[in-house]
Amino acid sequence: MNASPLTSSSAARAPRIVRAQQMTAEAPHVPVVIVGAGACGLTASVRLRDAGIDCVLLERDSTASGSTALSSGFIPAAGTRLQKSLGIEDSAELFAKDIQAKAHGDAAPHLVQAYSHAVAEAIDSLEAHGIVFEVLDGFLYPGHGVRRMHALPERTGAALMARLESTASALGADVLGESVVRELWMNADDRVLGVGYQRPDGSMEHLACDVLILACNGFGGNPDMVRELLPEMGQALFSGHVGNDGSAIVWGRALGARLADLGGYQGHGSWVTPQGALMSWAVMMEGAVQINTQGRRFHDETQGYSEAAVHVLAQPGGVAFNVFDAPLLAMARTFPDFAEAEGAGALKLASNAQALADLIGCDLATLQQTLADIRPGATDALGRRFKRSLNAPYYAVKVTGALFHTQGGLDIDAQCRVLKTDGTALPNLLAAGGAARGVSGNAVWGYLSGNGLLSAVGGGWVAAGTAAAQVASA
Repeated sequence: MNASPLTSSSAARAPRIVRAQQMTAEAPHVPVVIVGAGACGLTASVRLRDAGIDCVLLERDSTASGSTALSSGFIPAAGTRLQKSLGIEDSAELFAKDIQAKAHGDAAPHLVQAYSHAVAEAIDSLEAHGIVFEVLDGFLYPGHGVRRMHALPERTGAALMARLESTASALGADVLGESVVRELWMNADDRVLGVGYQRPDGSMEHLACDVLILACNGFGGNPDMVRELLPEMGQALFSGHVGNDGSAIVWGRALGARLADLGGYQGHGSWVTPQGALMSWAVMMEGAVQINTQGRRFHDETQGYSEAAVHVLAQPGGVAFNVFDAPLLAMARTFPDFAEAEGAGALKLASNAQALADLIGCDLATLQQTLADIRPGATDALGRRFKRSLNAPYYAVKVTGALFHTQGGLDIDAQCRVLKTDGTALPNLLAAGGAARGVSGNAVWGYLSGNGLLSAVGGGWVAAGTAAAQVASA
């Protein structure tokens, strides 16, 4: 065997490519290795096990979590069995139109088509395995034409992750925690031979495989990479998972893989500060507003929570106040993340406009005019059309803008095969979820609510189908 790393040996803990004729003789073999046990990797493992294919998921944390566990866990899907049972008329074609409308036509067409079809198959399969979903009722998230957000009754990403992991494990998928993949072993023909992963004691272990799926998320947790690729968010708070370290991009660059949509990301303009929690944007869609420390609104909140992050960060002090009233408070309290933030002291009560002005620290007359402009049927100067007024007493939560996860990465085809710069596919290297380009285009405003989990669940389903076909033909 003749193995040589492509990166400096001084960076032993950095992701690297190892070129070799074969894997180490002592490395066990498994048909499919999946890097990352988030929603993408676990969904892929469910499909693989249903096909009778053994797989191992290598997860850096002691238990599977990832960005999904920090989210609300809402998965957009069209044409599912559950939607049909509720009389909701929807289709992958309508879903694809909504995705492209939000991205202004900039989302990768082949992935929009692949994921909008695959995610419904994935949801139906997961439901058949006993995962109970609900379709969120009562409101539409920005950009969606119909109700298609599928969520667990708990309405948390942590609950979704727990169900996905238990389902995958029950089917026989092996999840190996505290295993940080440091090496991809490749032969001279760019075929993956296996991986090297680091254990808690610092030792390296190896696995040989026929197919490798990168489901290891994005680069939002790598400050240097964020400053390089997303300069507008270079100083923003990162509220995602620390495992978003850009490993897939490092490997891709070393392999001569093509990268795409690196300017796409999911921000959020409603990160509660200083408590550090997410306040659901559903409250905004039903009538709440964001007001800056000068007592003014500054954007049309119904356009989306992702681009709202940029708007909020542009305000004095990089903060704003989510302002709402009693009926909207009742709605907010149905979301566990809000209940947690309220318990931590984030919610403030203002009995009247003067008290709200004192709370915000702004001029009363300016605030009164802002509140007066919020009236049923009115379209304000920012382009928002209101359904209702806000009435005292008022409630306010101080928020800032945050980066949640990136939407760009390795370029992939409709089968989730990683593409080289010349457009050809690497033989047996697949990527999906945050490791690959998503369906949000190349800018923050292209993010349709739920695109992250669409890419994770839909992409994981597609990648597993491709992996199964490659294993069968090996």
